[in-house]
Amino acid sequence: MATAPENVPSFIAAQLSHLLAHFRLTLKVDQMWSADKYNSGPFDRFSLLIPYCLDYIRWDVIFDAESPNAAPDVIFGPEDDHFHPFHMLPSPESNNNCLSDWNYKDPSRLLTLIQFLRDQYVLYQRKRVEEVDDERLKFEISTILSREGIEMYTGSNADKLEEVKFAVPLLDMNINKMVSCCPWRYSQKIYLQVVYPVGRKYTSVPSAPRLKLVSSPELKALFSIDDVKLPSWVDGMCLAEYLPNLEEYLGKQVLEAVSLIEVRRQFIEALASPFGRPIEADPIFCRKATFLCTSGVFTFLVHFMIPTQFPKQQPAVMLQSSQHFNSQMAPLKSRLISDYPWSPRWEPLQMAERICEFLADEALNFKRQCSEGQVQ
Repeated sequence: MATAPENVPSFIAAQLSHLLAHFRLTLKVDQMWSADKYNSGPFDRFSLLIPYCLDYIRWDVIFDAESPNAAPDVIFGPEDDHFHPFHMLPSPESNNNCLSDWNYKDPSRLLTLIQFLRDQYVLYQRKRVEEVDDERLKFEISTILSREGIEMYTGSNADKLEEVKFAVPLLDMNINKMVSCCPWRYSQKIYLQVVYPVGRKYTSVPSAPRLKLVSSPELKALFSIDDVKLPSWVDGMCLAEYLPNLEEYLGKQVLEAVSLIEVRRQFIEALASPFGRPIEADPIFCRKATFLCTSGVFTFLVHFMIPTQFPKQQPAVMLQSSQHFNSQMAPLKSRLISDYPWSPRWEPLQMAERICEFLADEALNFKRQCSEGQVQ
């Protein structure tokens, strides 16, 4: 939710804005509502979607608009009936900063509370997983507990079968710092999601867990984990054995992805030779570039969409008329073009010149289609 509704009390709006701006993960506000069942009163309660173990947990935060001095209640999900965060503390005095001396005038208090509750939830889920009656899981946990940042979750899947999930952060490298003029607000991470079905007996050759790489959506501008083929899981292997080889392989992939930024930059610079200077280009990841071209009196734009796997994968090209529009007054565009001459072994200038030669005829066809109204 980008902005809070107008009828949110100012002290709640301040708490929520501070929370969303400063929480270490990307939170989402699912909805806001009023204690008044007819919704005529102020919106003083909302649902938070909080990232946890590569998924989201939903907590309802309940303020009282009539009593700003009162700390909010937090209602956890129905599957977490046994989560009692303040009972987990070593002493009652430990929770003073969160609730006991609540000060609604301090906009950082809700942030402190939600951070504390999530930290306690991590410990709560780890304790639940450690209590699962499965010898293989107990062994797996004992071998990876030394790794920082691992999150665990136990629950049932769609078939009502119990399973345990791990979210394992990978790569001890700061990807943000590897990208010049990095635009990312949050540190980019790659995780391995590991899902174990829960059994009662340990077999000599247990089945492989379900494995999946997960990253933040922003990372796709640099590197798509969908292009990574996971190493095979050998029978009898444990997670502590699997992770080093995966991280070594993945680290090389990330370093290559960073180096390909410069390769794409050189290609865009080479395009300027036959097409002229771009009127718009992606200066950070070098994934897009647009040029203004003419064919006789026909003026059009040429859009280049350059994949992260360039030059192994060729760019897609689209033409856009500057003179023809549809009934909604949107400029007419061509199909995505990728059937032009191409070899990843060509020098950037040769790539650019061959594309330009191909588009000379393509532009004439596109102009005819625009004039005849055949382009959708």
